[in-house]
Amino acid sequence: MTELKTPLGDEILSLRAGDRVSLSGTIYTARDEAHMRMMEEGIPFNPEGAVIYHCGPVVKDSKIVAAGPTTSARMNDLSGFLIDAGVRGLIGKGGMGENLLNQIRGRAVYLAFTGGCAALAASRMTLKGVYFEDLGMAEAVWEISVENLPLTVGMDSAGGDLYQKVRDNARDNYERMF
Repeated sequence: MTELKTPLGDEILSLRAGDRVSLSGTIYTARDEAHMRMMEEGIPFNPEGAVIYHCGPVVKDSKIVAAGPTTSARMNDLSGFLIDAGVRGLIGKGGMGENLLNQIRGRAVYLAFTGGCAALAASRMTLKGVYFEDLGMAEAVWEISVENLPLTVGMDSAGGDLYQKVRDNARDNYERMF
């Protein structure tokens, strides 16, 4: 398992789809509304080497109670500006489209966190701050410190796509069976 620490740098360029990593440092949550707000008003944190987690955490009494990933495909058309600004990692579930895969080439990685493990994620997190709180709990940008968050490289900077490999294997198995 490769240990990563934010801000991310060129060490991510050697990661390949399917690699397991452990992430520590500061990350930022962002869902649909947060992406649109950042496009309109600017990114409220330093994006250089940053990691965005597609998540709407449950926060109570300044503590993260649950922080499971949301479906990343919803942010396909909203993430390019973040990569252009220097973001080096995206975390979510389900992968993203070919357009995003092309945008991260040579620059960033997509990291998968398993859906249904919101309590595990929360146990590795400490709340540091919040931006755009007026968007509500799920859509605000939460600044979070993570410690050894287990992730899998879903899409790498060389064009590797774990999700496409799974689709290809499923198709090949189906064709062999039928």
